[in-house]
Amino acid sequence: MLQTKRVPQKSILLSLLFSLLVGLIACQPSSQTSTESTTSSSGEMPGTGVKVRSSSDTTTEGLFMTEIVNIGLEKLGYETEAIKQLSIPLAHTAVSNGDLELYGPHWQKLQTQFFEKSGGDQKLERVGLLVKNVLQGYKIDQKTAEQYNISTIDQLKDPEIAKLFDSDGDGKANLTGCNAGWGCELVIEHQLDAYELRDTVEHDQGEYDTLLANTVVRYQQGKPILYYAYVPHWSASVFKPDQDTIWLEVPFTSLPKAQGNVTEKETSFEGKNRGFAIDNIRILTNKNFLEANPAAQRLFELMSISIEDVNAQQKLVQNGENRPEDIRRHAEEWVQKNQQKFDSWVETAKQAVQ
Repeated sequence: MLQTKRVPQKSILLSLLFSLLVGLIACQPSSQTSTESTTSSSGEMPGTGVKVRSSSDTTTEGLFMTEIVNIGLEKLGYETEAIKQLSIPLAHTAVSNGDLELYGPHWQKLQTQFFEKSGGDQKLERVGLLVKNVLQGYKIDQKTAEQYNISTIDQLKDPEIAKLFDSDGDGKANLTGCNAGWGCELVIEHQLDAYELRDTVEHDQGEYDTLLANTVVRYQQGKPILYYAYVPHWSASVFKPDQDTIWLEVPFTSLPKAQGNVTEKETSFEGKNRGFAIDNIRILTNKNFLEANPAAQRLFELMSISIEDVNAQQKLVQNGENRPEDIRRHAEEWVQKNQQKFDSWVETAKQAVQ
């Protein structure tokens, strides 16, 4: 007759305790991925659970560019809020403080002072090349340029030349200028002194698009016009370059100290010294957000929009399609026209988290 081996009572108790311990561990909830990061579980979009608050300046072209950026983020799973259109200094401060994640249309050289005052490289990051070789400078109508042989801004030191562009009867040229807070107004004010134009030129400031609309009317009436211009902008679809208007050259490069050491080479384009640095529009982001979201960073690095495409969108704006819902539709239509390229950006950005 077989005898069964008796298991000591102590061993049975130890076995029961071990089983209970394993069960308790199995019942514990798994750790959750922070919504501040794009690191996601298999099958999830990299931006799942992450909210992005973006901003633009107060221009329609800035809003258009930022909407395209937001569509890219949405394709990565991010939840985007309605874009806040803010003054340029306020947008930089909000991104630096973490109140917003990004500012779409950051002009790298022109807006250097806002970047530095908002924390610079310690808090902010300028990513990608959203629009390359954006231009600024002074323009006059070609008819007056040819009739009086005007090619440089410093010729307006001559009271007789300046008087041609006088629209308010005080004998000085009226320069349609730049909004306060954009950065370009500081350059214009600096150059009025540098080129000794204070006595003959007035810098008309206010809402730029409204002032420029008045300049268009003046041109249509056959009168000489003088205005600050930047591209991309709707004015490029109204005035044909080298047919209706020409760029004026400056006698030498002179810019505010806040822009750093800018050379004549950096302010020259197509053989003309425009006086303003040839610039690039980049995406300004909060450094902490960027470090936690490699998919968003990779998307920003890849995105690009041509000046010609922005100018074409601006023509729609000039034709009356200027509401925020119009701008969003323009952005969606741009994505559709560039679908293959856009999809490749999104797919490449997804791989950044792997």
